[in-house]
Amino acid sequence: MSEQKVLTDKPREKILRFTLNRPEKRNALNDEIREELFEGLRKGDRDKEISVMIIRGSGEAFSAGYDLSQPNHSVERSIAKTDGWWSRHVVNNWFEIWDMSTPVIAQVHGWCLAGGTELANACDLIYVAEDAKIGYPPVRLMSPPDMQWQTWMMGMRKGLEALLTGDHMTGVDAVASGMANRAFDKDNLDSAVLEIAERIAKIPNDLLALNKRAAHRAMEAAGIRNGIRATADIQALGFHQVSSKEYMQKLGERDLKESLSERDRDFGDYREE
Repeated sequence: MSEQKVLTDKPREKILRFTLNRPEKRNALNDEIREELFEGLRKGDRDKEISVMIIRGSGEAFSAGYDLSQPNHSVERSIAKTDGWWSRHVVNNWFEIWDMSTPVIAQVHGWCLAGGTELANACDLIYVAEDAKIGYPPVRLMSPPDMQWQTWMMGMRKGLEALLTGDHMTGVDAVASGMANRAFDKDNLDSAVLEIAERIAKIPNDLLALNKRAAHRAMEAAGIRNGIRATADIQALGFHQVSSKEYMQKLGERDLKESLSERDRDFGDYREE
């Protein structure tokens, strides 16, 4: 039997916690980890004894993003593989978390990159370690984000700066930008998130569901769902650009680490920090 890629526990009453369990890969999101996570989230959302769900990562990272070292498939909500299928299908899933009745918390520490930031921003609340490193480097040589959360969660100016540079921010910066709720010392992050989850769990589940839905419906009235779906379609155009095609060809021909280093060398960050 293969090792579980997502560990599940109930650290407190009414709280279900998922721990991404590929620490050797900085919890990169491959088919297995995504499938296990969504199966667990769906089961938890149907459980009347669960009021809050938490997603965190093992090892030194929340998640380094989608695993580029192996093929990725539509393992959650399947979709026809026409142009742009990947971004449309992952956005379907991020909105599945959005549409669940149970509040979901992202507990972010260490590296939180690319698809990892999408997973975090699909959650209802985000609590971060002060020294977390959160960014979307693929905008430099690959494409815009699959789920363009930046301008929605950070505002146009800060969000656009993130998209134009691919730079990462600390957990403290993430709170200041509006992306995250609060930042804690990494040694206190577990206990702080559990304390907040316990306070949420004091509210009856039926009212929790309405409180969550009210916030999301307000954002949908402002256009967030249509906006993110529209930019998912634009993301597909990225792979048709000359610079992206050249980079993607190199990505398939040589060592992944060297390709990522090439992307970041002029910026002096991420792998080249």
